[in-house]
Amino acid sequence: MIPPVGDRGEAADLAERLGAGDRAAISEALNLVDDRRPDRRARALALLDGLERGAGGAARIGLTGAPGAGKSTLLDALVRTWRGRGETVGVIAVDPSSQRTGGALLGDRIRVRAGARDPGVFFRSMAARDRLGGLSDASRAGMVVLASVFDRVVVETVGVGQSESDVAGLVDTLVFVAQPGAGDLLQFMKAGVLELPDVFVVNKADLGAVAERTRGELEAGLGLGERGAGAWTPPVKLVSARDGAGIDELADALDAHRRSLEATGELARRRRRGRDAFVEASVAAEYGRFGLAALGGREALRRRVDADPDASAFALADALGREIEEALRKRGSGSA
Repeated sequence: MIPPVGDRGEAADLAERLGAGDRAAISEALNLVDDRRPDRRARALALLDGLERGAGGAARIGLTGAPGAGKSTLLDALVRTWRGRGETVGVIAVDPSSQRTGGALLGDRIRVRAGARDPGVFFRSMAARDRLGGLSDASRAGMVVLASVFDRVVVETVGVGQSESDVAGLVDTLVFVAQPGAGDLLQFMKAGVLELPDVFVVNKADLGAVAERTRGELEAGLGLGERGAGAWTPPVKLVSARDGAGIDELADALDAHRRSLEATGELARRRRRGRDAFVEASVAAEYGRFGLAALGGREALRRRVDADPDASAFALADALGREIEEALRKRGSGSA
């Protein structure tokens, strides 16, 4: 059993402020979990461990797709719709990393238009930091922080070299935004990308026939796959983020998927798979094949993670990392 980690007192104070919707606490917590300095690590781990163990019902949505598909404009329209329905929204925008500073390169860009002065909306840009899939560990941490405060949390990827499978492991509902007439749907099918999203969106419906044709191509491609009886069938929504056409219907489709996940028990299973995948990827990225070998290999790592279903992803990754470091120290002392 993995024990709680870090300084619980300090973490509890910050978590209480988060629960009260203190915007200063949100920024403080996000800065803390994105801070890689060793002296801040224990406090960050304690906070994240507590928040993940007590995770609320916030809907976690991923927005992905090729550059130019209009993801940011679509996100802006969705935020307006959710706020009109009385829901609060937190957004994590995963950007490429600056080669000079390591920080988010594009910043908040135009995403903030719908909520620049709205206390019910919070935007945060985070750097990919060259992780495979374009998601740093801080992306999951940021998701957990925002999920403790807001009704909905959206992760928007920049769409450059990012793996939809990594995003899918982070969220409850994955939305793929297609660019009308881009001609890349066949490549997506070959790569298996179309197997992952739960909702498809063809943006720029105002383009007319070309958008309709792209929707037809997507529906035909999805029809080639096999799904079990009663399984969720991903809808293809035609919208125009520019003029708002179809946005309400898209928001309803996201709600319908959430209800399906809850009714079938898939929500808990999906989050568990995401936790396990995060721990494995985090340990492998931090310690490499020598670290995995110190645990007995990748399969041994998976057994360890599977054996403690109630531990948070952050506590598991920390405990396994400490075990690897101790094993490597002993090995180094033995060969000295």
